[in-house]
Amino acid sequence: MSNNKFKVLVVEDEASISSFIEMLLETNDYQALTARTCTMGLTMFASHHPDLVILDLGLPDRDGLELIRTVRQKYMTPIIVLSARTDEMDKIEALDLGANDYITKPFGTGELLARVRAALRITRSVAPGSPLSCGEFRAQGMCINYDRRKVAVNGEEIRLTQTEYNIVAFLSQHAGRVMTYAAIVKAIWGDTDVGSTKKLQVNMANIRKKLGSRPGSNPYILNELGVGYRMIDEDQTDHAPAAEEHL
Repeated sequence: MSNNKFKVLVVEDEASISSFIEMLLETNDYQALTARTCTMGLTMFASHHPDLVILDLGLPDRDGLELIRTVRQKYMTPIIVLSARTDEMDKIEALDLGANDYITKPFGTGELLARVRAALRITRSVAPGSPLSCGEFRAQGMCINYDRRKVAVNGEEIRLTQTEYNIVAFLSQHAGRVMTYAAIVKAIWGDTDVGSTKKLQVNMANIRKKLGSRPGSNPYILNELGVGYRMIDEDQTDHAPAAEEHL
């Protein structure tokens, strides 16, 4: 099965509410991650790079506003605040810090799911902090469906891991432009160390294999040696092979 479900990080200290939201998300085909403290939430955010955060403000170790403030220093990942605080100033502060939405407890399941869909639709990204994309990208028999997070070549679905999909989708959002290794690594993993560049190269080798490419020729992603990778443009018909393909 494809592992391209949207990852939603739920930062909520009340076990009953956390378990309920987790079950609700999983039932509706999202991958749910849970954290009970602000510190744990930040740790899981850094390690899992979720597509969306659902955040309670009244956490036992620190105010949830600290998580918003920290995340917004580097990322534009959508954040939905789910809080018992009903004061208008609390809402304003959270939204001014960068929260995308604010829902007060108690909440309806239908409303929460609608807000989740809206947040992912409006600010959808292939990785934390990367640009919005929705609809489809088509080029030379390859189709990327951003809404379903699926890739197909000549009508046949290609089984990519979530990281592989994120790389392909990110490159397609910048089709026709060379994206440096550092830019891709930062968009996908949030760091730019040498080990991450090697990780990118390993993932790219797997992507090329799955897309059916052969050494010295790739109809979709070109390797600009020593610089980065470039996805062909939708209208591009002339596929000159990359100079050399060392990953």
